[in-house]
Amino acid sequence: MKMIKTIVFAAVALLLLAGCAGKSGQEVQSPVSNVSHPDWTASAVLYEVNVRQYTKEGTFKAFEKHLPRLKELGVDILWFMPVYPIGEVERKGELGSYYSIRDYKAINPEFGDIEDFQSVVDKAHELGFKVILDWVANHTSRDHGWIAEHPEWYVMDDSTGTPVAPFDWTDVAELNYDNADMRAAMLDAMTYWVSEVGVDGFRCDVAHEVPVDFWNDAVAALREIRPDLFMLAESEEPALMTDAFDAYYGWSNHAFMNRLAQGKATAAEYAVYRVEHEGKLPVESIEMNFTSNHDENSWNGTEFERMGDAARQFAALTFAEPGMPLIYSGQEVGNDNSLEFFMRDPIVWEDRGGFTQFYQELIAMRDAHPSMYAPREGAPMVILACDRPEQVFAFERRLSDGSDGFAAVFNFSAEEVTVTVSEGSIAGQSYTLPAHGYKFVF
Repeated sequence: MKMIKTIVFAAVALLLLAGCAGKSGQEVQSPVSNVSHPDWTASAVLYEVNVRQYTKEGTFKAFEKHLPRLKELGVDILWFMPVYPIGEVERKGELGSYYSIRDYKAINPEFGDIEDFQSVVDKAHELGFKVILDWVANHTSRDHGWIAEHPEWYVMDDSTGTPVAPFDWTDVAELNYDNADMRAAMLDAMTYWVSEVGVDGFRCDVAHEVPVDFWNDAVAALREIRPDLFMLAESEEPALMTDAFDAYYGWSNHAFMNRLAQGKATAAEYAVYRVEHEGKLPVESIEMNFTSNHDENSWNGTEFERMGDAARQFAALTFAEPGMPLIYSGQEVGNDNSLEFFMRDPIVWEDRGGFTQFYQELIAMRDAHPSMYAPREGAPMVILACDRPEQVFAFERRLSDGSDGFAAVFNFSAEEVTVTVSEGSIAGQSYTLPAHGYKFVF
């Protein structure tokens, strides 16, 4: 009974976060976002492209042949991992890290040339995709031309007189955002890709390591060129969501899903987490929800290694919760290989277990139901009480005008469960769910 009360509290709190009054008559105040998200982001599904590993050739030309297949899959935004030349000084592995950039305005010859990339962008736009680039503003490679030309643009180690390598990233050099000229050069490089190549936005690497005021100024300038620019931060820093970024990484949500899959957390704990998390960021901001990405896949294992039999369930959850779901290269065929990061390791494009149809159906379901869209257009999530709160997470999302809505019931446990939901549109209904099973009720 105690845990059921916890779930009820979570439901009330989420209603408060959605702007509804609770029993106390007080409203929970969340941070406010001033960003006007592009209309096309509401129902969008994001797809991360790892060009190096996408095909045996590892080129833009080879990837371009996959565009019709991705169109059939139903994804909307293509996020390309960094496409720029990679540094050679202190290079990691055979081919180096995508995130050690030697020239912000050039193309990695490993992938092709600018004409090849422009062809991909143009063809993608013809097919209705949006294209965003991975942007690494915190650091460059250790042989970027700026180091010799403008050493003052870098954070220097007083003892060695060389640029600082942040964290353990020995192949990169940290930029100095106290320097106005460096900031201007960074914005100029970003402007090139928007105005000359026609990309629709950026995914910004370790965005919280770069001053918020740079992002605010830079994004405002870029939106003068492209008003519907889309910005995704690899961060959960609320200040980034106020004026610059449309969307943020759901890192903490992802970590919690891993714990749930591994039996290290309960559904009741997840419900409390969802309440606390929602209150930390603007409710209008878009949480990018995922079960894998390039970092997770290469360094922490595939979703099958981390989530086991629950991998499908949590993929479905990323489509049902408020936000924008991500599919990483190969997930749509059930890729079970942790791809090498610094060398070639091509994806084997054979569907294992019907994952292509699985993702197609999830995307079609989301497209058909506006209540499942991202904020601001989608409905808030209201957690529902049930009689198996340790194992089952139930919620619903319904548009205020009553035009669309759904309920969802997720069994986070590794055993079959029969659960009765006591709130919302499915109050009094009982469902028997297999281990790691789930059900949508429209």
